[in-house]
Amino acid sequence: MRINKYLAAAGVASRRECDKLISDGKVTVNGVKATLGLEVKEVDEVFVNGNKVVLKKNEYYILNKPKGYICSVLDDKGRKTVMDLMPQNVGRIYPVGRLDYDSEGLLIMTTDGALAQKLTHPSNEVPKTYLVKIEGILTEADLNPIRSGVEIDGYMTKKCKAHIVETNKAYTKVHVTLTEGKNREIRKMFASIGKEVTLLKRIKIGELSLRGLDRGAYRKLTLQEVAYLNSI
Repeated sequence: MRINKYLAAAGVASRRECDKLISDGKVTVNGVKATLGLEVKEVDEVFVNGNKVVLKKNEYYILNKPKGYICSVLDDKGRKTVMDLMPQNVGRIYPVGRLDYDSEGLLIMTTDGALAQKLTHPSNEVPKTYLVKIEGILTEADLNPIRSGVEIDGYMTKKCKAHIVETNKAYTKVHVTLTEGKNREIRKMFASIGKEVTLLKRIKIGELSLRGLDRGAYRKLTLQEVAYLNSI
């Protein structure tokens, strides 16, 4: 990792400010003054103004978000946030992407900004699968516009995967896999074909699933799961 990124990740300052500290000779690596662009490893000893810098390891959690919580660290309206579901000593951790107030399911919580950017940026087309419940009967043919793309809010949604997993006279359940995630997109997609979503639950990001995690519960991701998320 480049020295300025290392210092910024450790919370010393912004990368630009760290570059100035390096240029001013205030940073040493293994007892030697650092230079701009220097690569450092975890085993290296880094000091700034004589104070040792320790790079904190990122934290990664999976949370089964219930309805009635917003995906934010704070809320000026006093509503419950996903942070209320996490341990009090978890530190500066943030939700990756959003599930709206009335939606539930899989949410990644992490301190890793690079991974958050990777999972949420539209250009990376990370697939996310949702369980969608609709009142009444829905046929596979009814889903064709959803699969092909519909116009909502002045834009065409991307092609997606959708198939029925359960149906009866009262309701239909559908699995929908998107590679984009605009605000309330799935609800608006079904509204465009005259159907109201009564339940929306994210069940997968790529192949990472909730795997029986209770509603409102969380757990740490394994090293293998973190490596997988970085690979998709």
